[in-house]
Amino acid sequence: MSIKQLVCIGTSTGGPRALQQLLPQFPKGLSSPILIVQHMPPIFTKQLAERLNMISNIEIKEAEHHEIIKSGTAYIAPGGMHMTVNRLSKTELQINLDLSEPIKGHRPSLDRLFQSLKKLKEYRIVSAILTGMGSDGTNGLKALSQSHYDKLYSIAESEKSCIVFGMPKAAIQANVVDEIVELNQMFNTIMKQLQ
Repeated sequence: MSIKQLVCIGTSTGGPRALQQLLPQFPKGLSSPILIVQHMPPIFTKQLAERLNMISNIEIKEAEHHEIIKSGTAYIAPGGMHMTVNRLSKTELQINLDLSEPIKGHRPSLDRLFQSLKKLKEYRIVSAILTGMGSDGTNGLKALSQSHYDKLYSIAESEKSCIVFGMPKAAIQANVVDEIVELNQMFNTIMKQLQ
């Protein structure tokens, strides 16, 4: 069965705690894969994935180069590497990892992930930008909103629940956000868009 929707989550400072609250809520058998960019040094992303996997219903893993993307699995970009998505066939998507230059000081970069999704025009993309410093994700959302104007739903975490209101604020100010919700409403908001 082909996957025609993707969930993308981007976060930085305060992200591990936010992911620990959000990801265990997703049900086993989730009809969509989840792609996660968490700004973190190498090694720590693998530990984070293992810890989150232990407390979640879905599989959570550190992404591997050239692996096929599966529904009901969350892939965390490895620290120090960009994660992009490549189309293998009508029904298969593949993860690519690379060591190209950091973007705005970030590798992995949410902007880079979003840029790679532009060519997947038939996919519906639900994005969530959570707590974090800086503005990673905003430029990528601008690009995606042009290629996916009717197939992109973008959610930002509200200032009230953010540890650092940088990344969500930048996206909100750039006018590329459809809805602003507190972290405790994020799961319901994402799921509503997937149905």
